[in-house]
Order: sequence, then C-alpha cells, then structure tokens
Amino acid sequence: MAELQNILQWCEQTLKVAEFKDYAPNGLQIEGKAEIQKILCAVTASQQAIDATIAQQADLLLVHHGYFWKGEPYPITGMRGKRIKSLIQHDISLLAYHLPLDAHPVLGNNAAIAEILGLQNIEALDPTERNPIGNIGYLPQALGPEAFKDLLSEKLGFATIHLPAGKQTIQKVGFCTGAAQDFIDKAAAQNCDAYISGEVSERTYYEAQELNVHYYACGHHATERYGVQQLGKAICQQFGIEYSYFELNNPI
Repeated sequence: MAELQNILQWCEQTLKVAEFKDYAPNGLQIEGKAEIQKILCAVTASQQAIDATIAQQADLLLVHHGYFWKGEPYPITGMRGKRIKSLIQHDISLLAYHLPLDAHPVLGNNAAIAEILGLQNIEALDPTERNPIGNIGYLPQALGPEAFKDLLSEKLGFATIHLPAGKQTIQKVGFCTGAAQDFIDKAAAQNCDAYISGEVSERTYYEAQELNVHYYACGHHATERYGVQQLGKAICQQFGIEYSYFELNNPI
C-alpha cells in the first residue's frame, strides 16, 4: 500500500512536470482514496477504462490522455460528466501525464518507439527545446521506404499509412508520437529521411512531397500505449504495489 500524495510527488519529480507547458493539467485530476493498493493504466480515460478500473477494484487510474483540455467547455455534463461521476462514486483517483510522459528519456512514449524500432544515437527533433517532445534516431542499416513501412507495421501492430517522398533510402528518422504530424517541417529542417507520428492530415500528403520527407502515420493510440505502461511499472516497483494495463485497441 502507498500514499497517493507520495506517488504524486515521485511522478512530479521523475517526469519534471513543472518544466512543461501543456494543453491540460498534468498530475492528479480527480482525487479518490488516500491509500493506493492497485493501479490500472490506460492510454485514455475512456468509460471502458474506468469500467475496467472498477471491475479490477483498482484505486487509481493512470492515463496519458485525461480531462480538462484547453478549449473544452467548463460544465461537467454529458459523456465527460458520466465518466467523472463513475470515478467519484467509486473513490478512484485519476492521474494523467501528457507531454512530460511523451518526453521522458527512459519512460516516455518516444523513448519506447526508439527502442522498439532499434533506433540509435537519439537526438532532439527541435534542439531549442529544454525537454524535447520529439526526437531523431538512426537505423543501424538504411532501408527502402516500403521495407521501413513493413517494419513499422510489424513492430507497432498498426496498418501504417505511408506518404511518399523522393528519397530512395531511409536511415535518419524523426519521430514524435500522437498527433504531431505538423512537426514534419522540423524533421525536414534537420534533414531527416523520414518522419513518424501517430495521426495524419490531408495537408501532410503535400508536405511530405514538397519537403522531401517520407511520412509514416502509425496510429495515435498505437504509438502512445507504451509510456503509460512504463510509468505504471516504475511506480509499482518504487512503491511495491500492484499494476495492470487495460488495452483498448483503438484503430486511430
């Protein structure tokens, strides 16, 4: 058993939360019981994830995508109201970390992608950032564009979308998980052969051609299901409590 406040303090320090400007509050979003015996992790605080937390009798739901995003309406009603009501009624805390979890060099989503794909010599995608939320890595051996697409699909379990450019081989790869397709210009500025993110926009098709950077959309969910698992495991190792992961195979 661990104190909720001790978990919060450890996460705050480990993820350097205070150093990030984000689109939603990082940390405790809904407060439940003070003592934690079991954590359930999920990418997003959906109703399915909440229901799984209740069914598994977990005390804390740890997610990458929580609530209270900038631009959302203030009233807690409708779908979001139902979710929050479910958490409060069962005295379950909601803990969410967004950009700090993307950027962490060991526990983060980008770090996981680099490890899964075997990328080496990791650098910042934007060298001006104190805590880069995008990175560059190098394949041990150059691959053709289609061979790289096949590698991504196999390793990430997602039907990768490839928007082609003119380069015949790929070795220097920019990457940033989730909905970071517009960072393709940063990849071009760093002379990357390819750029990976989760989602894709109509405009990205033309940008890939005109910037001469192969673009690979590998799924928002598929690229961001790793960091929350790594963080959950690290918390449980630190505090000696139980951990489980809820996978909802979101096709986006």
